[in-house]
Amino acid sequence: MKMTSLKMKKILEERLSDSNFSTTYSREKDSLRVEWKDSKQGVTIKLPNIIGKYNQRGDQAIDEIVEHITESLRIMNQAYQLAGMEKNIFPVIRATSFPTKAKSGNELIYKDHTAETRIFYALDLGKSYRLIDQVMLDKDGWTLKQVDEIATFNLRSLENNYKVDTVADNDFYFFAKQDGYDASRLLNDSLLESIKSKSKGELTAAVPHQDVLIMADIRNKTGYDILAQMTMKFFAEGRIPITSLPFIYEDNKLTPIFVLAKNRPEKENK
Repeated sequence: MKMTSLKMKKILEERLSDSNFSTTYSREKDSLRVEWKDSKQGVTIKLPNIIGKYNQRGDQAIDEIVEHITESLRIMNQAYQLAGMEKNIFPVIRATSFPTKAKSGNELIYKDHTAETRIFYALDLGKSYRLIDQVMLDKDGWTLKQVDEIATFNLRSLENNYKVDTVADNDFYFFAKQDGYDASRLLNDSLLESIKSKSKGELTAAVPHQDVLIMADIRNKTGYDILAQMTMKFFAEGRIPITSLPFIYEDNKLTPIFVLAKNRPEKENK
């Protein structure tokens, strides 16, 4: 039987029938809002997106979205402090268009990275994480510099397993640990230098979405075309898209590039 928005709405409402939650359906936006009754904080789910995933993976997709909603609401309803949680602080990369305010209205802390990306900071809570805001910082009397140093140190402790594919004499390195920090590994200078030392051509990197880092040793024009197509495909499919532009890594710097078909890339002038 074909899944419809009304059927999906009913399923989610039944699965989220906690006495502390309230749900609101918007026919106009084809979405379901789930929030805490007391605080009115919550999440809005686009039903067509869930139906698409359901058609591909069945009940598993519903289980995942219910777990995601429940965990998100739990995080919203708790107060957190950074002191004593130092080992759980990590950097996360987001697009420059990513909101700098949490839904609560609190200012998120971040650092500029490239013309396409910014670095935010997350407090890892196991199944999910919470982006660190200025209120959390002030509560413990911390500074952005302290958080950045701690997060950078913790990033280096992560495993850096990868798979390599060679296409048209170009080596592509895929980092997809699925731990929430795959794209963040782009900030690990020693990792970049390690891959660069193996490279015979130009080292490029891409973070199309949160859950993948692609590095590529590009040795010919075909390699750039492949990289551009691959990055765009991952960008379109990602749960948290970051940027469809890859970077060239040289002189310890990342520079966004436009890849022109059959040509060497041009650096972005931003």
